[in-house]
Amino acid sequence: MASEKARELRPNDFHGGVHPPENKQQSTGEPIGSIPLSEDLIVPLLQHSGATALPLVKLGDDVLKGQKIAEADGLISSPVHAPSSGKVVAIEPCAVPHPSGLAEDSIVIRTDGEEHWCELQPCEDYTQLSPVELLEKIRDCGIAGMGGAGFPTAVKLDPHGGAEIDTLIINGTECEPYITADDMLMRERAEEIIAGIGIISYILDEPERVLIGIEDNKPQAIAAMREAAGDTRFDIVVFPTKYPSGGEKQLIQILTGREVPNQGLPANVGIVCQNVGTARAIYRAVRYGEPLISRVTTVVGQALERQRNIDVPIGTPIHHILKHHGIHRRPDAKGDYRRSHDGLHHRR
Repeated sequence: MASEKARELRPNDFHGGVHPPENKQQSTGEPIGSIPLSEDLIVPLLQHSGATALPLVKLGDDVLKGQKIAEADGLISSPVHAPSSGKVVAIEPCAVPHPSGLAEDSIVIRTDGEEHWCELQPCEDYTQLSPVELLEKIRDCGIAGMGGAGFPTAVKLDPHGGAEIDTLIINGTECEPYITADDMLMRERAEEIIAGIGIISYILDEPERVLIGIEDNKPQAIAAMREAAGDTRFDIVVFPTKYPSGGEKQLIQILTGREVPNQGLPANVGIVCQNVGTARAIYRAVRYGEPLISRVTTVVGQALERQRNIDVPIGTPIHHILKHHGIHRRPDAKGDYRRSHDGLHHRR
């Protein structure tokens, strides 16, 4: 079984790394939750690496939940979908949570509270579709990497240049302090993650090895993933906690001993990497036709009365999230939470 094989694997190490205070226990005390829908959703047209998506709607249009509201602009781009039903009240640059402080072109949706879905295209058996057809579904659903970089997933799963992929790596490391979204996702949605890994493996023509890397500070997630993996050929590899083990190149070295060239890509050494959240998003896109319109997000900090993870629609203003977690201003609390157009990206 997968868990038995995992014990036989010996992870490697990489040079350097640090051990900052983890501060993860604050947000893992309760299950993944939710908050009331915001009146307005500020949906950035650039939630991914590459070109900004092109709007498909105009001011005053009514939209349905899951409806495509912006189309990808070229290969390295990704379409954007409405996180809820409502009316388009603005298409303009808005402030977004990014270190640059710059505004990004966005579509603002005034929600109607009805959560009316558009028609979706589910698929009960993904093996009835070709890898090319699956890649098209993944692309059309706007799936982009959920680990941080936001690279369009369909492009990453279709390596160019004839690269031979022998290893699929699934990143469940989540080495950053405070963040526990992937940890909680693995604890509570392990079966969907494993199902998504199966789809990815099928698209890549069943690579020789499928390695799921998880740091040893996540025992509940490890147990849930091992149980969900069951008798699959997927190996859960547990390794010591160290930052930045979650970096793609570092994780590749830990799990395989291979080093990605300085200007190269994982595909150059026969590897494709995907985040656990991305694997789940792929499953939801293929099985139910659901586009990427929400993500699990860690809400944590001393200025909050409640600290946890929530599954929140993309575009939700950060002040709305903080309000529903008891934000209070203390002398030692930093940051200005009053900006009304700080919408949530799908990237964390």
